[in-house]
Amino acid sequence: MENLRKKTFFTIFIIISLFAIFFAIFFNVQTYHREYIGILNNLTRMKNLTLGKPSFPDKEFNSDDRLRNRKVMDYEVYTFILDENNNIVDKISHSDNSISKKIMIQARNIIEKNNTSNIKIGFLYLRNYAYNFEQGKYLTIIDMDNTRSTLLTNLIYSFILIIIGELFIFIISKKITEWITKPVLESFSREKEFVANASHELKTPLAVMMASVDCLDVNKKNEKWINNLKSESDRMNNLITKLLDLSKSEYLKSENFSNNNLSTIVEKRVLTFESLAYEKNITIETNILEKINFSCHKESLDELVSILVDNAISHGRKNSKIKIELSSNKNEINLKVINKGDPIPDVECEKIFERFYRNDKSHNRKSGRYGLGLSIAKNIVLAHNGDIRAYSKDEYTTFEVKFKKNEH
Repeated sequence: MENLRKKTFFTIFIIISLFAIFFAIFFNVQTYHREYIGILNNLTRMKNLTLGKPSFPDKEFNSDDRLRNRKVMDYEVYTFILDENNNIVDKISHSDNSISKKIMIQARNIIEKNNTSNIKIGFLYLRNYAYNFEQGKYLTIIDMDNTRSTLLTNLIYSFILIIIGELFIFIISKKITEWITKPVLESFSREKEFVANASHELKTPLAVMMASVDCLDVNKKNEKWINNLKSESDRMNNLITKLLDLSKSEYLKSENFSNNNLSTIVEKRVLTFESLAYEKNITIETNILEKINFSCHKESLDELVSILVDNAISHGRKNSKIKIELSSNKNEINLKVINKGDPIPDVECEKIFERFYRNDKSHNRKSGRYGLGLSIAKNIVLAHNGDIRAYSKDEYTTFEVKFKKNEH
């Protein structure tokens, strides 16, 4: 359920964030394009006016009058009339600003460095000037300081708004996630309650049935049927017990945790499986770091170790070895149970922790297994804010549990 909530939240958060980022990019691209076209149009118009090809012919003025009276409101535009040797013979400001020394230096640099006629605008975020140079005729320069400043300001404000907006997007995503997952959470809670209640209700009548079967007289005629009743009753009792354990593992609360020596819990629990391992001629090898303290629910951690060790023995090959390792570093506690047996395919490494999942159904039925053990183990680990995973390499399968260290 927690995974569903996280996936839903991140999906909504990413979608809304991408939409906000796309809008910011679209706004800045549109602004950039508008400024670029404005600069290009002004350079082109100045060219037409200089060469006597106005966009709007006016018979009352000659080209020189038309050029001098041309005012540009949005940009600082300057035109320099050149002779055949590219010497400046006249200069015109198309705004209210006079031609500064800086503009004159820039004009001379452009004339000296360019051997061919061309229009140069460049990247507006970095360029100081755009120009249109026609050898032996004219040079038009647009000062882009204001344009560059406006574009950079828009870009910075967009970035700041996105950062601030992410906070609101986070809150909105959380609210939407709660709204979407609420029916699923309620359904999941009802399912857990049903499993717990049904298991409790079945426990009593099953106990009566088992006691009644034990009281029956066994003879040659009914021995087969009574044995079948006992066998299936035992299976049903084991299943109900597992369902109750599963229900308990889903309701573990940190309020019930206490500080325990995890090393001792693992050592004691492993010892109880020595006889079971001996029956399959399996050797248990332990490497347990001493005095690892951990705030946990002792009975649940005891059950976790039991499930993993029992699973390793059940699926381990005869005459093989099982390794149980408990280690600790600065940030986490690591528990590993390694056995030699049939490898778990990569596609099933997550599925094996699902309820009632059984890879080998015939084997599990014969051994009285229901596919609940690893699901219980996962619930216990998650209740302790840990992580559990399984993986196989060569002929060895490893179940690895990681717990974050408690602060004391």
